[in-house]
Amino acid sequence: MAKRVAVVLAGCGVFDGSEIHEASAVLVHLSREGAQAEVYAPNIPQMHVVDHVKGQPTPEQRNVLVESARIARGNIKDLATLDVKGLDALIIPGGFGVAKNLSTWATQGKNCSVSKEVEAVLRAFHAAHKPIGLCCISPVLAAKIFPGCEVTVGHDTECEQWPYAKTAEAVKELGCRHVNCPVSEVHVDARNRLVTTSAFMCNAPIHHVHDGVGKMVREVLRLA
Repeated sequence: MAKRVAVVLAGCGVFDGSEIHEASAVLVHLSREGAQAEVYAPNIPQMHVVDHVKGQPTPEQRNVLVESARIARGNIKDLATLDVKGLDALIIPGGFGVAKNLSTWATQGKNCSVSKEVEAVLRAFHAAHKPIGLCCISPVLAAKIFPGCEVTVGHDTECEQWPYAKTAEAVKELGCRHVNCPVSEVHVDARNRLVTTSAFMCNAPIHHVHDGVGKMVREVLRLA
Protein backbone atom coordinates (compact mmCIF):
# COMPACT_ATOMS: atom_id res chain seq x y z
CA MET A 1 0.00 0.00 0.00
CA ALA A 2 1.13 3.56 -0.70
CA LYS A 3 2.45 5.41 2.31
CA ARG A 4 0.26 8.32 3.35
CA VAL A 5 2.16 11.49 4.26
CA ALA A 6 0.67 14.62 5.81
CA VAL A 7 2.12 17.81 4.31
CA VAL A 8 1.40 20.89 6.42
CA LEU A 9 1.47 24.25 4.67
CA ALA A 10 1.59 27.79 6.10
CA GLY A 11 0.17 29.91 3.29
CA CYS A 12 1.40 30.65 -0.24
CA GLY A 13 4.58 32.63 -0.80
CA VAL A 14 8.04 32.74 0.74
CA PHE A 15 7.65 36.00 2.71
CA ASP A 16 4.29 35.31 4.37
CA GLY A 17 3.48 31.64 3.75
CA SER A 18 5.01 28.37 2.58
CA GLU A 19 7.98 28.56 0.19
CA ILE A 20 6.30 27.42 -3.02
CA HIS A 21 9.32 25.70 -4.59
CA GLU A 22 9.95 23.71 -1.39
CA ALA A 23 6.29 22.72 -1.10
CA SER A 24 6.19 21.72 -4.77
CA ALA A 25 9.43 19.73 -4.44
CA VAL A 26 7.96 17.82 -1.49
CA LEU A 27 4.85 16.95 -3.50
CA VAL A 28 6.85 16.00 -6.62
CA HIS A 29 9.21 13.72 -4.71
CA LEU A 30 6.38 12.06 -2.76
CA SER A 31 4.64 11.37 -6.06
CA ARG A 32 7.82 10.01 -7.61
CA GLU A 33 8.30 7.64 -4.67
CA GLY A 34 4.72 6.37 -4.96
CA ALA A 35 3.53 7.96 -1.71
CA GLN A 36 0.18 9.65 -1.19
CA ALA A 37 0.36 13.27 -0.02
CA GLU A 38 -2.46 14.62 2.12
CA VAL A 39 -2.17 18.39 2.40
CA TYR A 40 -3.30 20.32 5.48
CA ALA A 41 -3.13 23.89 6.74
CA PRO A 42 -4.52 25.70 9.79
CA ASN A 43 -7.74 27.65 9.22
CA ILE A 44 -6.42 30.91 10.71
CA PRO A 45 -5.64 34.46 9.54
CA GLN A 46 -2.13 35.11 8.29
CA MET A 47 0.09 37.24 10.52
CA HIS A 48 0.22 39.69 7.59
CA VAL A 49 0.32 39.78 3.79
CA VAL A 50 3.53 40.74 1.99
CA ASP A 51 3.71 42.24 -1.48
CA HIS A 52 6.29 39.90 -3.01
CA VAL A 53 7.33 42.51 -5.60
CA LYS A 54 8.08 45.25 -3.08
CA GLY A 55 8.92 42.98 -0.15
CA GLN A 56 6.68 45.05 2.10
CA PRO A 57 3.52 44.30 4.12
CA THR A 58 0.17 45.42 2.71
CA PRO A 59 -3.17 46.18 4.44
CA GLU A 60 -4.74 42.99 3.04
CA GLN A 61 -5.97 40.13 5.20
CA ARG A 62 -5.73 36.52 4.03
CA ASN A 63 -6.44 33.07 5.47
CA VAL A 64 -3.69 30.44 5.76
CA LEU A 65 -5.92 27.53 4.68
CA VAL A 66 -7.35 29.44 1.70
CA GLU A 67 -3.90 30.57 0.52
CA SER A 68 -2.35 27.11 1.02
CA ALA A 69 -5.10 25.68 -1.17
CA ARG A 70 -3.45 27.47 -4.11
CA ILE A 71 -0.42 25.17 -3.80
CA ALA A 72 -2.55 22.08 -3.15
CA ARG A 73 -4.70 22.76 -6.23
CA GLY A 74 -7.68 22.95 -3.88
CA ASN A 75 -7.13 19.44 -2.49
CA ILE A 76 -6.53 20.44 1.12
CA LYS A 77 -7.92 19.84 4.60
CA ASP A 78 -8.20 21.87 7.78
CA LEU A 79 -5.30 20.96 10.07
CA ALA A 80 -7.80 20.52 12.91
CA THR A 81 -9.09 17.38 11.15
CA LEU A 82 -5.72 15.61 10.91
CA ASP A 83 -5.74 12.12 12.46
CA VAL A 84 -2.26 10.71 12.96
CA LYS A 85 -3.60 7.14 13.12
CA GLY A 86 -4.23 6.98 9.38
CA LEU A 87 -0.93 8.57 8.36
CA ASP A 88 2.62 7.26 8.06
CA ALA A 89 4.69 10.46 8.24
CA LEU A 90 4.62 14.26 8.45
CA ILE A 91 6.46 16.84 6.34
CA ILE A 92 6.46 20.62 6.85
CA PRO A 93 8.09 22.74 4.09
CA GLY A 94 9.69 26.06 5.00
CA GLY A 95 9.00 29.69 4.18
CA PHE A 96 8.43 32.64 6.49
CA GLY A 97 4.87 31.42 7.07
CA VAL A 98 6.33 28.78 9.38
CA ALA A 99 7.85 31.56 11.48
CA LYS A 100 4.80 33.84 11.20
CA ASN A 101 1.69 31.65 10.96
CA LEU A 102 2.69 28.30 12.49
CA SER A 103 4.73 29.94 15.25
CA THR A 104 5.90 33.35 16.48
CA TRP A 105 9.57 32.69 15.62
CA ALA A 106 9.68 35.69 13.26
CA THR A 107 9.06 38.13 16.11
CA GLN A 108 10.31 36.22 19.17
CA GLY A 109 13.03 33.87 17.94
CA LYS A 110 13.92 31.15 20.45
CA ASN A 111 11.36 32.61 22.89
CA CYS A 112 8.55 31.93 20.43
CA SER A 113 5.42 29.87 20.89
CA VAL A 114 4.25 27.25 18.41
CA SER A 115 0.62 27.21 17.30
CA LYS A 116 -1.35 24.81 19.51
CA GLU A 117 -2.65 22.87 16.51
CA VAL A 118 0.81 22.55 14.96
CA GLU A 119 2.40 21.52 18.27
CA ALA A 120 -0.31 18.92 18.84
CA VAL A 121 0.31 17.42 15.39
CA LEU A 122 4.09 17.33 15.86
CA ARG A 123 3.74 15.72 19.29
CA ALA A 124 1.27 13.16 17.96
CA PHE A 125 3.61 11.97 15.21
CA HIS A 126 6.56 11.98 17.61
CA ALA A 127 4.66 9.97 20.22
CA ALA A 128 3.61 7.47 17.57
CA HIS A 129 7.27 7.08 16.47
CA LYS A 130 6.35 8.19 12.96
CA PRO A 131 8.96 10.18 11.00
CA ILE A 132 8.85 13.95 10.61
CA GLY A 133 10.54 15.81 7.72
CA LEU A 134 11.35 19.49 8.12
CA CYS A 135 13.17 21.86 5.76
CA CYS A 136 14.39 25.45 5.64
CA ILE A 137 13.17 27.27 8.80
CA SER A 138 10.71 24.57 9.89
CA PRO A 139 13.31 22.57 11.90
CA VAL A 140 13.03 25.31 14.55
CA LEU A 141 9.57 23.90 15.37
CA ALA A 142 11.21 20.64 16.43
CA ALA A 143 13.95 22.48 18.30
CA LYS A 144 11.31 24.33 20.29
CA ILE A 145 9.15 21.30 21.06
CA PHE A 146 11.64 18.43 21.41
CA PRO A 147 14.54 19.44 23.69
CA GLY A 148 17.78 17.67 22.88
CA CYS A 149 16.82 16.80 19.31
CA GLU A 150 19.24 17.08 16.37
CA VAL A 151 18.48 19.22 13.31
CA THR A 152 20.13 21.14 10.53
CA VAL A 153 19.24 24.55 9.12
CA GLY A 154 22.45 24.53 7.08
CA HIS A 155 25.50 26.17 8.66
CA ASP A 156 26.25 28.11 11.84
CA THR A 157 28.68 30.62 10.28
CA GLU A 158 27.00 33.54 8.55
CA CYS A 159 28.24 34.42 5.07
CA GLU A 160 26.83 35.25 1.64
CA GLN A 161 25.94 31.61 1.03
CA TRP A 162 24.40 31.15 4.49
CA PRO A 163 22.64 34.46 5.35
CA TYR A 164 20.43 32.93 8.07
CA ALA A 165 23.18 31.10 9.99
CA LYS A 166 22.24 32.79 13.28
CA THR A 167 19.23 30.48 13.35
CA ALA A 168 21.65 27.63 14.12
CA GLU A 169 22.83 29.47 17.24
CA ALA A 170 19.24 29.88 18.42
CA VAL A 171 18.72 26.13 17.93
CA LYS A 172 21.75 25.46 20.13
CA GLU A 173 20.48 27.89 22.75
CA LEU A 174 17.27 25.85 22.91
CA GLY A 175 19.36 22.90 24.05
CA CYS A 176 19.38 21.09 20.73
CA ARG A 177 22.24 19.89 18.56
CA HIS A 178 22.73 21.69 15.27
CA VAL A 179 24.56 19.76 12.55
CA ASN A 180 26.20 21.68 9.70
CA CYS A 181 25.08 20.17 6.42
CA PRO A 182 25.33 21.03 2.69
CA VAL A 183 22.13 22.16 0.99
CA SER A 184 21.77 18.94 -1.02
CA GLU A 185 22.15 16.72 2.07
CA VAL A 186 20.01 15.91 5.11
CA HIS A 187 20.53 15.15 8.76
CA VAL A 188 18.69 12.22 10.34
CA ASP A 189 18.02 12.21 14.08
CA ALA A 190 17.29 8.49 14.40
CA ARG A 191 16.21 8.68 18.04
CA ASN A 192 13.56 11.32 17.36
CA ARG A 193 12.87 10.16 13.77
CA LEU A 194 13.49 13.68 12.45
CA VAL A 195 14.83 14.35 8.95
CA THR A 196 15.95 17.91 8.24
CA THR A 197 17.51 19.80 5.32
CA SER A 198 18.37 23.47 4.85
CA ALA A 199 16.67 24.23 1.50
CA PHE A 200 16.48 28.01 0.96
CA MET A 201 18.32 28.81 4.17
CA CYS A 202 21.17 28.56 1.66
CA ASN A 203 21.77 30.85 -1.31
CA ALA A 204 22.02 27.94 -3.73
CA PRO A 205 20.80 27.06 -7.21
CA ILE A 206 17.20 25.92 -7.08
CA HIS A 207 18.02 22.41 -8.33
CA HIS A 208 20.34 21.88 -5.34
CA VAL A 209 17.47 22.84 -3.03
CA HIS A 210 15.20 20.47 -4.95
CA ASP A 211 17.75 17.65 -4.55
CA GLY A 212 18.02 18.21 -0.80
CA VAL A 213 14.25 18.17 -0.39
CA GLY A 214 14.15 14.95 -2.42
CA LYS A 215 16.65 13.30 -0.14
CA MET A 216 14.59 14.43 2.88
CA VAL A 217 11.45 12.88 1.38
CA ARG A 218 13.23 9.58 0.64
CA GLU A 219 14.65 9.36 4.16
CA VAL A 220 11.24 10.10 5.68
CA LEU A 221 9.66 7.34 3.60
CA ARG A 222 12.49 4.95 4.50
CA LEU A 223 11.72 5.52 8.19
CA ALA A 224 7.95 5.25 7.73
